[in-house]
Amino acid sequence: MFRTTTRAISRHSTRRSLASSAYTNPSNPNDPALTTTPLNITDQQRSALDSALRVDQAGEVAANWIYYGQHFILGQQPITGPLIQEMWDQEKKHLAVMDKLQIQHRVRPTFLMDAAKIGGFGLGAATALMGKEAAMACTEAVETVIGEHYDDQLKQLETLPSDHPSVPLLKQVVEEFRDDELEHLDIAVINHAQRAPGHALLSTVVGMGCKVAIELCKRF
Repeated sequence: MFRTTTRAISRHSTRRSLASSAYTNPSNPNDPALTTTPLNITDQQRSALDSALRVDQAGEVAANWIYYGQHFILGQQPITGPLIQEMWDQEKKHLAVMDKLQIQHRVRPTFLMDAAKIGGFGLGAATALMGKEAAMACTEAVETVIGEHYDDQLKQLETLPSDHPSVPLLKQVVEEFRDDELEHLDIAVINHAQRAPGHALLSTVVGMGCKVAIELCKRF
């Protein structure tokens, strides 16, 4: 089961949509869709956009460090290690896009970036020490919250003017990343996340922690 899933996600990770590729390797770096924020938005909409990009960047940082922590403990396992590495590599690509968006849209990064790194690594390593099933349960809980978060963001983006080229591109990026995170969720479930000891409690604690972190990063 692990080998089949690893091959599946490997195939998926090679598929890059035009949306994220535009940010990671723009053919024209002076394209206004890539370098400006919509000018015809209200202060409230601008604040919502800043908050969304700030928390998304922090979330991708945390996700990278979660997988780093898991890989630090389980990376030498012949099946689980490559599986975690594949998902981690995909998160690295997400972070590269979010870093560019943060700069291009002149959004202040969260003040909690160091906490996101430390907390992410600690969570990943701690659950990995509990076993590969607990590591998958962590992924399941985190990606459930992140999938819901990206769904909420897509609804928020619908309130922004669609006549500026950056808005539909942002929507495509968020939708793509949501689908990637939900795929990680499916992979975790397939790979026995729900067999983890204390699965219900672990999922609740991790999920609540993620929700609190999202709200804090929005504000700070």
